[in-house]
Amino acid sequence: MKIGVISDTHIPDKCEHIPKTVLNVFKGVDLVIHAGDIVSLKALEELKDVCEKVVVVAGNMDPDEVVRKYPQKQVLDILGLKIGLAHGSGAPVGLVDLLKGIFEKDGCDIIVFGHSHRPMNEKIGKTLFFNPGSATDFISGDTTYGIIEINEKNKNKIEASIIKI
Repeated sequence: MKIGVISDTHIPDKCEHIPKTVLNVFKGVDLVIHAGDIVSLKALEELKDVCEKVVVVAGNMDPDEVVRKYPQKQVLDILGLKIGLAHGSGAPVGLVDLLKGIFEKDGCDIIVFGHSHRPMNEKIGKTLFFNPGSATDFISGDTTYGIIEINEKNKNKIEASIIKI
């Protein structure tokens, strides 16, 4: 299974649209995860135009129309793996500890998050912490998105990549 991961798009504040490069890649994925700070539901429409399955959480900068429609936390079961999804909040320096607390009782194999606009692809203990960065904001120096591939025959074989646009 191939999962496209995006966060912190801040449409239209940072950019009018999700970059075409990302949308073209996401045409070939089974699922898209947006880890919050969508800002405009227009961004989700763009994602749904290229992938039928889009899972979303609300972020700290999302307006009421997004917050009412999407939760702040989700735990997905994909091929027997638990994937935690939350945007994050507070100072970036304590973000991983915050996420560990949010998902403490969920036994997640992967935690997907956003908030910092800085990519992260790191296994801590038994959990992969994955932040795709931002596809529309240059705060970390590059615009990025992510791909997570889960081997359907061997769920322990997870390949996660951060891709620069």
